[in-house]
Amino acid sequence: MARYEPVIGLEVHAQLKTATKIFCSCSTKFGNEPNENVCPVCSGMPGVLPVLNEKVVEYAAKMGLAVECAVNRESIFARKHYYYPDLPKNYQISQYEQPICEHGQLVIELPDGARKTIGITRIHMEEDAGKSIHSASENVSYVDLNRTGTPLIEIVSEPDIRSADEAVAYLKALRQVLLYLGICDGNMEEGSFRCDANVSIRPVGQREFGTRTELKNLNSFKFVHKAIEYEIERQTDVLDDGERVVQETRLFDSARGITMSMRGKEEAHDYRYFPDPDLVPVRFDVAMLEKWGTELPELPKARKARFMADYDLPEQDAEVLTAERELADYYEAAVRAYRQPKKIANWVLTELLRELNVAKVTPGACPMMPEALAKLVAMIDDGSISTKIGKQVFPDIFSMGVADPAAYCKEKGFVQISDTDALETAVDEVIAANPAEAERFKAGEKKLMSFFMGQVMRATKGQANPKLVTEMITTKIGG
Repeated sequence: MARYEPVIGLEVHAQLKTATKIFCSCSTKFGNEPNENVCPVCSGMPGVLPVLNEKVVEYAAKMGLAVECAVNRESIFARKHYYYPDLPKNYQISQYEQPICEHGQLVIELPDGARKTIGITRIHMEEDAGKSIHSASENVSYVDLNRTGTPLIEIVSEPDIRSADEAVAYLKALRQVLLYLGICDGNMEEGSFRCDANVSIRPVGQREFGTRTELKNLNSFKFVHKAIEYEIERQTDVLDDGERVVQETRLFDSARGITMSMRGKEEAHDYRYFPDPDLVPVRFDVAMLEKWGTELPELPKARKARFMADYDLPEQDAEVLTAERELADYYEAAVRAYRQPKKIANWVLTELLRELNVAKVTPGACPMMPEALAKLVAMIDDGSISTKIGKQVFPDIFSMGVADPAAYCKEKGFVQISDTDALETAVDEVIAANPAEAERFKAGEKKLMSFFMGQVMRATKGQANPKLVTEMITTKIGG
C-alpha cells in the first residue's frame, strides 16, 4: 500500500485572445518577427502610462462565471517585482490581494469514470513576460519582447488534486471551458496555455501538508503527467532516505524524464507586492456582470448531457462530439439539416474526424459544410448511393468542399440503379447464368445471397440498389 499521499495544486496561465495587449495597442499576433510587436509602454520605457484593455476584464469575468467563481466588483492591479532579462520594467503588473475572481470550482471526470470537484482559489489578470532565446552554438542569449504585455489570466486551484491523472483531467477540463468561451486558443505548444504544478507528499492520514516544490512552465498534458509522477517518486525517495524535501522551483527535462533544481522557491513577500500607482481599481456594475453572464455559451458538461438526452447518444459519443465547441457546432448544424442524430454522429466520429486529422484542420475550418454531410447521409438512407460508395466519395467531397453531393455522385456515375426494369434484367441474367447456385439457394442455402449480390453488382458496376436486388433474388428464386 502507498505510504504517502500526493497533494497537488496547479497554477494555469491562459493567454487571452484579444487583438491587442493588456496595457497598450500593440498586436498580440503570434509568429511575427522578433521585437516587432513592441512600443514604449510594453517595453518599459520611462514615463509611459498603461491603459487597461476592457476586453481583458470581460474575458476574465466570463471565465470566473463559467467556473462558479464570485466575481469581485472591485479588483486592484499590483506590481510584482522580480528580475528577468525579458521583463523590461523589472516588475510584472498582476493582481494580489484583490483579484477579479475567487472561490470557484470545476468538476472533472477521471479515466475510470469517477467525478471529482476541484476548488479554484482565484483567477487574476496579469501581463505576460517576454521570451529569452538561448543559442548554445553562438554562446549568446536573445530577448524577444513580442509576448511582453500579452494579457493573461492565472487560474489557481486549491490543493485538491491527488494524482497525475487528476491533474491532467483538471487541465483538460479547464482548457475545454476556455475554448468554449472563445477567450483563449489553448495552444500549449505556443505557450498560450501552460501551467506550474505545486507538488508535495505527506504520510497517509496526516492532515498537515508536506514541503512543496514548484514545477515550472509545463506545456503539454504528457509532460505534466510525467513531471508530476517523477516528482512524487523523487520526494518519496528523499523522505524514505530520512532527508527533507527542499522548497524550490524545478524544471522538467522532457528528454530525460526528470525534474531538476532551478532556484529556491520565492514567497509572496519576496516579490514586494504593492498596488500599481498608475492604474485605478477596476470596477463594474451589476448590470454589466449580468450581461456577461447572459453571453456565456452552453458549457461542455451541459452540452454533453443535452446531446445524450436529446439525441439519444451513448456517453462516449457525446463526450467526443462535445470535446471541442467547433465540432459540437458542426454536428448540430448537420443534425438540423437531416434529423438523424445517431447516423450523423457515426459519420462525424469516423469519416469526418479521420479527414480532419489527415488534413490537419479544425472543425471550424472544415471545407465540407455540415449540410453537405447531412445530404450525403440522406442519400444513403434513401438508396441513392450505397454506404460503400458514400465512404468512397467522402474524402473527395471533404477536400473539394462539394456543396451538392447528389450532383457530384451523379456526375461520377455513382448513383445507384433503382429502376426496377433495369435491375430485373440484370438479376434474370445472373440467375440464368448460375442455375446450380439458384437450385441450392432455393433448397435453403441462403448464404448464396452474397454470391448473387456480388454478380449483380459486377454486372451493374456496383450501382445496383442492394435492397431491391435482395428482394428480386428472393422473389425470383423462391425457396
